[in-house]
Amino acid sequence: MSPARVKAWLLAAVLAACAVLAQAQQDGVDVRRSRLLLLPASTVERASAQQYAQLMRTAARKDALNADRREVERLRNIARELIPHAARFNPEAQRWRWEVNLVSSASVNAFCMPGGKIAFFSGILDALKLSDAEVAAIMGHEMAHALLEHGRARMSEQVLKSIGVSVAAAMLNLGQLSTELLAGAANLALTLPFSRRHETDADLAGMELAARAGYDPRAAAAVWHKMQRLGSQAGRGQPPQFLSTHPSHEARIRDIEANLPKVLPLYDAARRR
Repeated sequence: MSPARVKAWLLAAVLAACAVLAQAQQDGVDVRRSRLLLLPASTVERASAQQYAQLMRTAARKDALNADRREVERLRNIARELIPHAARFNPEAQRWRWEVNLVSSASVNAFCMPGGKIAFFSGILDALKLSDAEVAAIMGHEMAHALLEHGRARMSEQVLKSIGVSVAAAMLNLGQLSTELLAGAANLALTLPFSRRHETDADLAGMELAARAGYDPRAAAAVWHKMQRLGSQAGRGQPPQFLSTHPSHEARIRDIEANLPKVLPLYDAARRR
């Protein structure tokens, strides 16, 4: 087979893998579940679990892992409320080995890796003075990235960039990718920002997860108001939206508020239960 024909074959395979699957929902928000999914889910989850374990070991060596037991239990209790609703966005989440940890760090951040590995940094709890509903909004957002397979898509993109579109890539058994390559892809999937579409979908899906668990979904907008104020106080303005992979705070708040009518009935139903 000529290189040109192999390249065409690979392109067709990648395009097939890139099919966007819309969530078929009778109620709740409308989001996109997946984009480029060239790597098998099991491969991505295994690499992510290794990366997560390494991060937690590093935090433990620095005595920065789960130092505040009350906050750890609060995070884990909120996660226990959200997780039963995760399968609505990804049925595979029922088999995930969910894990929640708190890292002592000034970083205003949290994440959920593919396979359900969640971490909060104490900086986001301290700086934003988060209520339980606001924690649920942030945790739901991060869980949504994993459920909608944004990390898997990012890792697939990075692996493609690493191996190139070539005859070797076309013939490569992805299950045999080196540990180093997968670890690098997992790290990039964690550290690089998601696209604006991914962020918007995670905002909305996370808001629905929180609502179904009985947490006020209006807290999602409150979180971004707080983030906006924190950025202003620190003198860190956001770049214009067209220059950023993240939506502006204003755009996020607008999208959240526009979708509240879809999730407030779910919240009311959860409260009645």
